[in-house]
Amino acid sequence: MTIDSKQRAQILQAIKKLVLAHHINVAGIDYGAWIERVDAQTAELLTTDVAGFERRVRELLTELKTSHTVFYHSLPNESLPQHTINASLRDLLRNGERKWMFLDVFEDGPAYVAGIKPGDILDAVDGTPCLPPSTPYFGMGQTHKLLVTKVGTESATELAVEVPKRRGTRQRPPLVEPKSPIHAKIGQNVGLLKITYFPGAMGMRFATALDGAVNDFKRQNCDRLIIDLRGNIGGSLGFARLASYMCPGQIAIGHSLTPKRLRNGYDSAALPREPMPRNRPELLVTLARYAIRDKSLMLLTQGLGAQPFHNRIVLLVNEWTNSAAEMVANFAAENHLATLVGQKTHGNVLGATNFKLPGGYWLRLPIFGWFTSKGHSLEGNGVDPDVEISSDSLAVGRDDQMTEAVEIASGL
Repeated sequence: MTIDSKQRAQILQAIKKLVLAHHINVAGIDYGAWIERVDAQTAELLTTDVAGFERRVRELLTELKTSHTVFYHSLPNESLPQHTINASLRDLLRNGERKWMFLDVFEDGPAYVAGIKPGDILDAVDGTPCLPPSTPYFGMGQTHKLLVTKVGTESATELAVEVPKRRGTRQRPPLVEPKSPIHAKIGQNVGLLKITYFPGAMGMRFATALDGAVNDFKRQNCDRLIIDLRGNIGGSLGFARLASYMCPGQIAIGHSLTPKRLRNGYDSAALPREPMPRNRPELLVTLARYAIRDKSLMLLTQGLGAQPFHNRIVLLVNEWTNSAAEMVANFAAENHLATLVGQKTHGNVLGATNFKLPGGYWLRLPIFGWFTSKGHSLEGNGVDPDVEISSDSLAVGRDDQMTEAVEIASGL
């Protein structure tokens, strides 16, 4: 792939305009100084190789100090493990050396299909050793050879992991969508709900699947619920349906702010209060109502009524619990609706959209700030668990976080 200097200049000009027009400035960045830095590097960016151009543009965007800020091609050669092989990694000390351990492996994803399990060690990708802190990346539509040391062994095995071809769209960056939700009864009266992603542009598809899982739990007389949000990569408004199942009435989940409202100041008590639409007709009415007005609002739960598992919910979270999943976790913690078990979440909580650029590129920018119902920002802060437990036990074939969650749920 090549992009000439004219296309590069168009890309840089478009990025500057989009940032000034749409970026939510939660970090208080001086845009004038940032534009000057972009302009100072433009001559070099017009002549460097493609990889260098992409890398330096991404570095400039990191200076905006916000999550959900991504520059990517519609079919990238390098994407995060969660978005490609459906697995997360964590830095682990093993035999005196830092190693990458598989932390979350999503059911039916490419890593799972290849036989990888949580606790396995990643030694190399395509013949190149990979050690922390350098994150291994994977390409869409490619088959990668992974050298993996399985749990309980000392010798490495080569595994082929096939990444499906997925292109970026206006709704999202390139993503191998993980299976979500997954549910099962795991005890006499305990249901397990694993949610790795909130799919669908507006969350309706996820809401329908979640309704089916909850109804299944009721048929099986599950009156305790473990919700596993570990490794969750975020997604759409479907998270509000999950929050709605945690309480009987309509209460505030949190509020979103546009750049204009954040810049001009606001009173959270004066924001419009809107429950997440429960169906497509309600969604269309809500979208029409906000078509020509500022879209800042306080998001409410839907008022789904009493559930048999209320006050008997455990939430599992970890350092790769992202975005919409963090909104749910904070809502549960803030309103004492669940016991949180695991480790502090990622602190990656903004609302974003994608803008098309020349040359097949896209810019993903955060255009909404997200604040808790009490006005706190989760961006860069994350959510603390009530019971903090390390994931180190995965390296020896145990999941201490899940064991603790089951024990707590059973005793509620």
